[in-house]
Amino acid sequence: METARYIDHTLLKPDADRDSIQALCEEARKHNFFSVCVNSANVRLAASFLSGSGVKVCAVVGFPLGAGTPGSKGFEAREAVRCGADEIDMVINIGALKSRDYALVTDDIERVVKAVPGKLVKVILETGMLTQHEKVVACALSKVASAHFVKTSTGFGPGGATAEDIALMRAVVGPDMGVKASGGVRTYEDAQNMLKAGANRLGCSSSVAIVTGGKGTSGY
Repeated sequence: METARYIDHTLLKPDADRDSIQALCEEARKHNFFSVCVNSANVRLAASFLSGSGVKVCAVVGFPLGAGTPGSKGFEAREAVRCGADEIDMVINIGALKSRDYALVTDDIERVVKAVPGKLVKVILETGMLTQHEKVVACALSKVASAHFVKTSTGFGPGGATAEDIALMRAVVGPDMGVKASGGVRTYEDAQNMLKAGANRLGCSSSVAIVTGGKGTSGY
């Protein structure tokens, strides 16, 4: 499969305006990216620009801190889907994970999964804030909670995707769950390294540069 079909073309900056969302969607149409990933407030707009294109719309939930309540995340996910989202990328409750409150972490994810039946849910771990053990536990809890993917990073926290983390995440979740690399994937070589390590989705703001042989410099 060509690299473009693994890419969630991403724009999550708080000052993203109508013109920049339209440009994002036009690039996604042109290059046949799998989806665009936007803040939930921009889902309806993105869905209108992408109507009939086959490009999906992904919305982030509890972004970028993951520190909302399970109920608030579930509500935001439902609203995003009502506005046209096909997929949800939610941020895990990092503090609860570090406190070893695994029941809360699991409930947090389950609330989102149950709020959007039939829609694909990815769990953002923010790997740059986690120990190796916490990464393993986060992947295991995401799987228990019936999420469909685990994802490395928001792009707003420390660090980003590494091939080592992708390989670890793939080893924990097995072959039937998705693994998304996001944060710092800016070149074709970066993208290929992540795919070879076990990713089957890429979150990128430098998507056009990746598929045209350049190097992106902008953040999300």
